[in-house]
Amino acid sequence: MNLLDAAAVFAAGVAAGGINTVVGSGSLITFPTLVALGYPPVVANISNNIGLVPGGVTGAYGYRHELKGQRGRLTRLASGSFIGAVIGGLLLLGLPAEAFDVIVVALIIIALVLVVVQPRLQKWMLRRREGEHRPQHGGPALWVGVLLAGMYGGYFGAAQGIILIALLGIMLDDDLQRLNAGKNVLSAVVNGTAAILFTLMWLFADAEINWWVVLLIAAGSTCGGVIGAKVGRRIPPLALRAVIVVVGVVAIVNLLA
Repeated sequence: MNLLDAAAVFAAGVAAGGINTVVGSGSLITFPTLVALGYPPVVANISNNIGLVPGGVTGAYGYRHELKGQRGRLTRLASGSFIGAVIGGLLLLGLPAEAFDVIVVALIIIALVLVVVQPRLQKWMLRRREGEHRPQHGGPALWVGVLLAGMYGGYFGAAQGIILIALLGIMLDDDLQRLNAGKNVLSAVVNGTAAILFTLMWLFADAEINWWVVLLIAAGSTCGGVIGAKVGRRIPPLALRAVIVVVGVVAIVNLLA
């Protein structure tokens, strides 16, 4: 890795850490960057997942005030995130690399669609919540939904935050900023669980990880998580979505080339 490549990976990590904290689709910055630099898709995905863990932690810490009073609910939901992440990570490691190349294109397309429709999705969520009371923990349906989102996140992860905020907004009766704080915690659980699984497989099996990539993304995402929690809400949503869509399209072209 030369200096220019290292700078690009670090910058992508900063952007992803901030975007994950505010929106939840930062992997659509880092993953395409790594693929464009020539890293095999599965190696890029695993290294990216591990590198984004510190950014998830700093992002969740930045929302610590909005997390007050949510311990019981998030402890319950985090069990679904943990189980889902293990299943998704095992699928990533167990399925052939050729399958990932095909599946990830479909997942990126789904992620891009979610990024584009997010404003309408949020409005729909708010309308659904008006005058309607839901269980404090969201009931079994929310737990299953969080588990499935964890599987998605353990396998690939791009836009898992958008999926989670949609689920939380539909199933829970709470302020959107508090729900976003909860989303950051659950995303951190998924990424952290998958990272531990991938590291164990690297130690005891044949999983490939590029630790220089992990280090650069970890450093960048840590900074980005702090920035996202403080000033991320000031980024024009339309500009942010446009950047994500462009980068995602570039990733699809690179994967299909």
